[in-house]
Formats: sequence, structure tokens, C-alpha cells
Amino acid sequence: MKSLIIIYSLTLSAIFVQNASPMLFNSIDFAVFLPLVFLLYWWVNNRSLKLQNALIVAASYVFYGWWDWRFLSLILFSTLVDYLVGLKLKTQRDPIKRKVLLWTSIGVNLGFLGFFKYYHFFQDNFIEAFSLFGREIQPNSLNIILPVGISFYTFQTLSYTIDVYRRKLEPTKDFVAFAAFVSFFPQLVAGPIERAANLLPQFYRKRVFDYHQAVDGLRQILWGLFKKVVIADNAADMANVFFNAPADYPGSVLLLGAVFFAFQIYGDFSGYSDIAIGTARLFGFDLMRNFAYPYFSRDIAEFWRRWHISLSTWFRDYLYIPLGGSRGGTWMKIRNTFIIFIVSGFWHGANWTFIVWGALNALYFLPLLLTKKNRTHLDIVAQDRLLPSPMEALRMLATFGATVLAWVFFRAENLTHAFTYLKGIFSSTLLSLPKAMHFEEVGVHPAILVFFLAVMLVTEWLGRRQPYAIALAGTALNGPFRYAFYYALVLFIFFFGGANQQFIYFQF
Repeated sequence: MKSLIIIYSLTLSAIFVQNASPMLFNSIDFAVFLPLVFLLYWWVNNRSLKLQNALIVAASYVFYGWWDWRFLSLILFSTLVDYLVGLKLKTQRDPIKRKVLLWTSIGVNLGFLGFFKYYHFFQDNFIEAFSLFGREIQPNSLNIILPVGISFYTFQTLSYTIDVYRRKLEPTKDFVAFAAFVSFFPQLVAGPIERAANLLPQFYRKRVFDYHQAVDGLRQILWGLFKKVVIADNAADMANVFFNAPADYPGSVLLLGAVFFAFQIYGDFSGYSDIAIGTARLFGFDLMRNFAYPYFSRDIAEFWRRWHISLSTWFRDYLYIPLGGSRGGTWMKIRNTFIIFIVSGFWHGANWTFIVWGALNALYFLPLLLTKKNRTHLDIVAQDRLLPSPMEALRMLATFGATVLAWVFFRAENLTHAFTYLKGIFSSTLLSLPKAMHFEEVGVHPAILVFFLAVMLVTEWLGRRQPYAIALAGTALNGPFRYAFYYALVLFIFFFGGANQQFIYFQF
């Protein structure tokens, strides 16, 4: 119990360092919300499983409503539609009527997603297309706000309906459990995108408090906070300066900016996933792994098996395989590869930059697929060795370099911005040495950020065989060293945490 209290106190201390609104994981609001829900949740544990699930629903709706209460109706309506469609699919035998039910669910969910996320994209491109023919259109503009997390819970509920339609999953009659599955607050706004087959049955079973599971969850939360606050927020401060004015910096500095953004998005999103998974473990739930050290990948196929795993596998199972996967001829393989990557890019945002980012990753992936080398690296790099071989190191560096260049499109405001930035990188100044004057506007000295990047990379390299980097800290380190390590992480967060930045994937 002593370990649980100490790690819990340290984790909350790390959260209290940041003061953000709305209810971010690194905000004071969440630091108050989480222990209250935790205590209430385990207090009602011996009373009723349904009451415990109802508490999760209530807490999740409070959590989501903290962002904007108006969008609670959307998540409730989506929950009702998919719950009722699931029940009807169980009793309906007629194939045509079953397809109507399936497409009702798909239409409602993707209809909401399309309207709120892509309305302005299609409107703006429609206007621009007509302007090419000399026609000026002045449509009425709608002030549409993107509901946070809609891309994530939409795909989560769709997976339930599709699996029920395929008869791979028995539909639930427990509406409270289903509502808890859809709205579960640790992973509601940015994943992992859970499958009903994994998460929903956990709401049927009685949860018993597991001390070791709770300590493990807190440890993962602490590591996620370090990656978010120390790595991602500082890297964001650096990357934003360079991306905002690429014409003011030499190619060498712009390349550093792209590298810093690569670590920003990794620290930000994998940090969120660690916090989400760790928080779920406090309540007795096991969420799927979402990152598996992707920057240690030896080719782009391995990278996509390790990056945003819940989304990659979702597109694989519900889009790529139904399209034929890699079973057909060469043309079908090329078509399906581009479809899945472009759709994945468009899922991330209503901007041509995301579509180009997806297409570029398809180009990276295609040679591996056509030469049947896309499943060459299924094991962990340097599985039984401390260090990688020279060839493995070169492959990791090449994969990371290609990924960094693709991230430029992901980060850019528009295609012109992206090409301007890339042109600046590949200029005659690429080999020039950065100067101190180039970093005058950043909040932290680049040497400090490089030091913390080294801390993260070394820690993750040593822990790459584990589900998260410091999973074995509780057993590999003796008591004093273990708590010294935890305190060091908190001190790093307290003294070197960057200016608070909202989690990147909340905008998707």
C-alpha cells in the first residue's frame, strides 16, 4: 500500500504542475476528478456491478461535458443507434434488412463525423473548383465546432455494429454496459480505439481491486506525463518557432524543427495513450496497446505496425481486408494500399496536407509490399542483444528520416507551407551549423531538450521488450533507487515542463 500511495502522490504532483482547461489529463481539474471517481468507483464495487458501470457512464459524461456539454447529445444518440441496431441484427434473418440496419449505423455515425469534421473542407474546395471556371460562389457560412473525440468514438461504435453484423460478436442487452463501453473516459477523446470484443466483456465482469495492477497503472501514467510535458511540450515550443517562419532559418535549423516535431507528436500521442491505459488499469480495465516504440522500426511497414496500433488495425480489419487486402493482383495491391493510407490521412483532418501525408506513406510502403518484404521485421530489434547491428541502426535511421519528412506535411498549415518548409530544408544551408541566434525565441535551450530526448530514447530502448518503457521499474530497481527514479521524473516535469500544449490528437 505504501508504494501505491507514494506513486499516486507523485503522479498527482506531476499533474498539478500543469494548469490547463478544459479537462486535460495534465490539468488540475483532472487531478481532482480522477481520485474522486476512483474512490467512488471502488466504494460501490461490492454493491452492484450495474451501479459501478453506471458510475463510469456518469463520470465519462461529466468528463466529456467538461469540454462542451452541448455535444453530449451526439455521443448519446450514437450510443442509442448502435445499441438498437445491434439488438435488431441479432433477430433479423433477412440479408437485405440486415444490410439496411448496418448502413443505418454507418450512415448515422459517418454522417455526424462528415458534417462536423469535413463540412468546411468540402465547401471550400467546392468554391475553389468553381472559381477556376470564373464562377464566384458566396455560400452561407456555418460556424461548426468539431466535437472533441468524435473520430475516435465513432470508429469504436462502428466496430461494434460491423462485428455484430458479421456475427463475430453477440450483441449486448445491457445498455448501461454498452454506454460505458462507448464513453469510457480514459480513452474517450483520443483512443486507443477499442474493439467491443476486447473492452465490452470487461464491463460484464465483476472487477476486484488489484493493488499491483493499480501501481502499474500509476507508473504508466507517470511515464506518459513525462513524455507529454517534458518531451512533447518542449519540442512543440521549438518546432512551432521554426514552422511559423521557415524563411527566417537555414536548412539545418529547419531539419531540426522537423525532427523536434517528430518527437513532439510521438511524446504527445504515445504519452496520452500511456496515461489512458494507466488510468484504465486503476479501474480494473485492460486497454489495447497503442504504441510499440515505432521510432525503433527498421522499415515503414514495421513503423505502421507500431504506430497508433488501434487505428492501423481498425483500417486493416474494416477497410483493407474487405477491399481484398494483398490477395489480388499487382493493381489491386497498389489500389488498396493507396486507399487505406489516403483514408487514414483524411481521417486525421480536413486538409490536403493529411491526404498528401497518407499518400507519401503509401509510396514508402508500396515497394515493401510488392517485393513481399512488408512482414520481414516482426520481432523486436536486437531481440537478444543490448545494441543493434550496424545494418539495423542504418535501417532505423533511414526509416526515421523518411518519417520525419512525411511529418512535415502533417504539421504544415497547407501544401504551400509544407513545400516551402521542405525547400528550405533541402537548400544550400542544410549543411550549415545552427547558431545560438536561431534559438533566441524558444523557451528551452536545445541542449536541454536533446538531453531529455536522450533520457527517453535510452529508457525506451532498454524497456523495448515491455508494454511501456518503465514497466519493470518496480522490480528491476531496489526500493531507494526506485523512488529516486520516480522523484526524478516528477522533478523533471516540475522544473523542465514546457509551456502547456493541448494534446495534438484532440483536434482529430
